[in-house]
Amino acid sequence: MTSVHFLLKCRCPALLLLAAVLGLLVATTQPACGQTLTTLYSFTGGTAGVYPNGGLVIDAQGNLYGTTLYGGWVTKWRPGGYGTVFELAPTGAETVLHSFHHYPGGKYPHAGLVMDAQGNLYGTTYQGGTGSTCSGWRRGCGTVFEVAPGGAEKVLYSFQGWPDGQHPEASLIMDGQGNLYGTTFHGGYRKRSCRGSGRRASFTCGTVFEVTAAGPEKVLYMFAGPPNDGVWPTGGLVMDAQGNLYGTTQSGGAYGYGTVFKLSPAGTETVLYNFTGGTDGAGPGSLVVDAQGNLYGTTSGGGVYRSGTVFEITSNGIEKVLYNFTGGADGNGPDNLIVNLQGGFYGITGGGGAYGYGTVFELTSNATETVLYSFTGGADGRGPRGLIMDAQGNLYGATYMGGVSNSKCPSGCGTVFKLIP
Repeated sequence: MTSVHFLLKCRCPALLLLAAVLGLLVATTQPACGQTLTTLYSFTGGTAGVYPNGGLVIDAQGNLYGTTLYGGWVTKWRPGGYGTVFELAPTGAETVLHSFHHYPGGKYPHAGLVMDAQGNLYGTTYQGGTGSTCSGWRRGCGTVFEVAPGGAEKVLYSFQGWPDGQHPEASLIMDGQGNLYGTTFHGGYRKRSCRGSGRRASFTCGTVFEVTAAGPEKVLYMFAGPPNDGVWPTGGLVMDAQGNLYGTTQSGGAYGYGTVFKLSPAGTETVLYNFTGGTDGAGPGSLVVDAQGNLYGTTSGGGVYRSGTVFEITSNGIEKVLYNFTGGADGNGPDNLIVNLQGGFYGITGGGGAYGYGTVFELTSNATETVLYSFTGGADGRGPRGLIMDAQGNLYGATYMGGVSNSKCPSGCGTVFKLIP
């Protein structure tokens, strides 16, 4: 498919100066000039995949790999499909490596992938597998899977429901020995304090798990729920040089607005920070960790303007808000920080921006935010997901919707994009 380029139009510097003189310039964040976004691929629905929801990975040849939540294996009984694993060549050609089928395989991959040195891909599905205690007959509790370079898929583990994990949502991480670590949204302890509604309609609080290179799964930790522990981990984990795992829970904790936790190799969990839901943020997502053990992440809500924050938590548990999103041109609902080559961060917001459909932003080391691109909601996509960076500093990601619209996806089936900062 031919790449489509979008140039972010800059406001005239003279007009900006005039507006400032007249006292009309109220926003402190301005888009950068000359940023070009390239739509590498627009999903068309059906067997090609629909709605990429997780992050991407890139190999040494520049091929991108990811998942779509729906599409793939389509029948008259399941016209929406159960999701795919795809490869996107630098030329923009898409190959579906695997289409998820019904029981006993996995279905609905919410998260992105991790790749080993041999090019094998690993991920999770929210449902499917052989677990029979979750969401009715043959829906399954979710899986951990492997897809070989040729496309052959193998279910490494099928979650069985409480006290085992169920419904993994976040991406996996891999250590130097090939062991996989992740979280499940449900599973673990059954406690009334973990009762929710909608997709949270369970009495279980979630787990941290390990799947070894040999295949066995081990629950490393079961969340106990409020007031002393978190509930429902949705963000990915990070690991430090000592093997400690760090992550977040979307809810629970002392105030009910989520936690940042540390899990030692021995399985001891420590809540490093409890979000209050006020100016410090609410609903934390995935983290990054620096060499000094400081953690950085985003909250999807809370903050001064109730539109999310970027925060730092020191190794001794002190939180500092680095940036408050206003919900306007600078974005709304941030997610997915990555460290850039200048010592700051790149990230995305799911909403807000100049057109209301999300942004790619940069936050410098002195906490100055710049919008690199605002999605229009059309052919360039809407609702960005899973930002990554290559060795040259180019950014890649997916949008959950937008792109070329058709009868299968009137608002577009999603895109894969490239942005050169």
